[in-house]
Amino acid sequence: MVAAAKIPVIDISDDANQLQVAKDLVEAAVEHGFIYIKNTGKDIPVDSIENAFNIAKVLFQAPLEEKQRCSIQHNNRGYSGMHVETLDAKNQRVGDYKEAFNIGPFADGKPQQPVPSNIVPYEAQIDEFQTYLYKMCLKINDLLGIGLDVQPPDFFKTRHLRENGASGTMLRLLHYPVLTATDASEEDVRAGAHSDYGSITMLFRLKGQAGLEVQTRHDGFAPVPVSPPGTEDDPAPPFLVNIGDLLSYWTNGLLRSTVHRVVFPGGGSKSIVDGETAAEPRYSIAYFCHPVGTTQLTPVPSERVKSYVPPSDAGKAVNPYSERKVMTADEHLQMRLRASYLKLYNDEK
Repeated sequence: MVAAAKIPVIDISDDANQLQVAKDLVEAAVEHGFIYIKNTGKDIPVDSIENAFNIAKVLFQAPLEEKQRCSIQHNNRGYSGMHVETLDAKNQRVGDYKEAFNIGPFADGKPQQPVPSNIVPYEAQIDEFQTYLYKMCLKINDLLGIGLDVQPPDFFKTRHLRENGASGTMLRLLHYPVLTATDASEEDVRAGAHSDYGSITMLFRLKGQAGLEVQTRHDGFAPVPVSPPGTEDDPAPPFLVNIGDLLSYWTNGLLRSTVHRVVFPGGGSKSIVDGETAAEPRYSIAYFCHPVGTTQLTPVPSERVKSYVPPSDAGKAVNPYSERKVMTADEHLQMRLRASYLKLYNDEK
């Protein structure tokens, strides 16, 4: 067994100590870029998460032609099959060993994109789940603003409000087959090393399923257990929140956008933490939060952000898209999508 990544666990349901919770959240975002959030069921009901995983399993059981009928488009919505996405194009032999389905916001309880027919009966549950995640996105952004002493404190929250315009916010269902069901070797990856695109990501996983690794500051990649010590008896595993490139860029690199990947756990550095296995297909659910697309990414109005100077040895801790140039949230997202979906964008030329 290998040592797991050291990532703090924070309970953000403590409204009575909001300021301290906000400060703890910011310090974790600065130092680690990843944070475990205790899942008490107060903000996101446990049964809603369980339903979402069951829906994901149903969706990926649909015939391939049915999923391909809903293939991903330039709006980043739809199905991407095995090897369609390449998150680490410089180092991958082939594209990612995964399939994914991206679902955008609903309108009047209905998806604004084609979906496989076998999940149409579950649309109300998907819409409800998305609503819980959207509200949690606003809550976390609110806490980050408070912790950074941004003026006004609701700066981040208001720029993520749906009523202020469309955004790239997306629910993503993911399925990673086991090694024996693919033509891969242990040296291949299920999802290449990358940092996320948006402001924050919320990631939900199933107990016992290995694969996620984060890049530490000094020791290479380390596994991220689904249930860190002390949370084994929680109603549901804590979910992960990680800082995306956009928020790192927006805060002059103060908040850390951490590189991570999903591997076929096995020999070498790709080890499994105690209590987890790679014997079953892996499922996960990500919710990518983005500000309103027209938002100008000028440095946020925080004295701590304005005075921050990245250390000279920051190296891997600084994301590759942090060079300052004013752009909108939509422009930042499109820059990243073009790098990940090479075939989709090359086919248009």
